[in-house]
Amino acid sequence: MPRYRIDIEYDGQGYAGWQRQAELPSVQGAIESAILAFSGESVTIRGAGRTDAGVHATAQVAHFDLPREYTSDKVQGALNAHLKLAGERVSILKAAIVSDDFDARFSAKARHYLYAILNRRAPAALMRGNVWHVPRPLDVDAMHEAAQRLLGKHDFTTFRSVQCQAASPEKTLDRLDVIRNGDLIEVHASARSFLHNQVRSMVGSLKRVGEGAWTADDLEAALKAADRSRCGQVAPPDGLYLVGVDY
Repeated sequence: MPRYRIDIEYDGQGYAGWQRQAELPSVQGAIESAILAFSGESVTIRGAGRTDAGVHATAQVAHFDLPREYTSDKVQGALNAHLKLAGERVSILKAAIVSDDFDARFSAKARHYLYAILNRRAPAALMRGNVWHVPRPLDVDAMHEAAQRLLGKHDFTTFRSVQCQAASPEKTLDRLDVIRNGDLIEVHASARSFLHNQVRSMVGSLKRVGEGAWTADDLEAALKAADRSRCGQVAPPDGLYLVGVDY
């Protein structure tokens, strides 16, 4: 039975997240409906990451099996045609037949996220729903310096949702860079895996540093406390993107 890998782009606005949910629109559900429409097969697809409601992706990866072999172009074209017909904000960037041992989730060696902050007085017009609008000026250099305190292996309980189902709060953070491009502040985060809400929690706490309310020492102290109540504001989902998965 052929196994297919698909690389996916989507705008998370209007979806209850990646994971299929009863009676709520989801990215997984939209793609599974498109697969059924073109192949006649009801399948469950597995994604590299379960993004939350409102979170976007430029490079999500998923896999699924079908009893019949189709060309990569056929899979990509048919899925995009049905997704467009259904009015979904989802696009299949690539499709390929892969080996049976490929697993979009468990074969992943690293995941890369981008968080986008629009840092200007005027609110977003073109990017509404795709950035976090913060009108107060933020000190990007201070944010980046503080972010380096979070690198490495730590207990990230402070930056973990109380609903997180991970077996352990320990994760190894490989990259956390804060960069300004004009009015846009980009926070780049990379790790093998992340806890539920970890990136958004870290970004919200880094915003406190950028405003001058916290120092780098305050951020490090919050991390070491391993106490969820010490986390700053959790950043909204609007600015978060899954931008890469390494295999």
